[in-house]
Amino acid sequence: MSRIFETPALLQALRLQIDDLLKTANEQFVTAPKEVLLRQPAEDKWSVAQCLDHLNAYSRFYVPAMEQAIQSRLTGSLPPAPSAAFKSGLLGNYFTKMMEPKPDGTPGTRMQAPKGYRPLSDLDAAKVVAEFIEWQQRTKALLEQAKHVNLQKIKIPTTLGNWLKFSLGDTFRFVIAHERRHMAQALRAKA
Repeated sequence: MSRIFETPALLQALRLQIDDLLKTANEQFVTAPKEVLLRQPAEDKWSVAQCLDHLNAYSRFYVPAMEQAIQSRLTGSLPPAPSAAFKSGLLGNYFTKMMEPKPDGTPGTRMQAPKGYRPLSDLDAAKVVAEFIEWQQRTKALLEQAKHVNLQKIKIPTTLGNWLKFSLGDTFRFVIAHERRHMAQALRAKA
């Protein structure tokens, strides 16, 4: 089932979620000792740094793809034509709902990370945190630019392959839900 959102309200809600991710990263992880950031709560559980490294790997794919798509629309020959409403796609909404953490922060649907997106165990914690913050700032800038384009018409390939594309609006929703999911996991690892 898809959902319909007022575009300004959706973008504002997503910006607030990014602000929350940035606040948490800055308050909880920037000054935390590297031992805390690298400690795995159990052998098969990720550390804070591993959670953020996993998110960074996805950001390396999605953020440049969104930047390029938005830029080409803003500088293209056709006017950007933003729309007042955004209707999520069936698959985009499904994947976003799968990623959304429950209200208590636990994952809704359990799943295993694809091989290419599993974090390393030997990480420079400070660099991982700094990179995470940088990706969030770039995503927040993209949300600002997204006010000027149609979230429905721009298509972004997924990490599953070029054959599956989400609308820009669903890509934002999915990526940020995924980040919220693993931020909750990172906070559990730190505790």
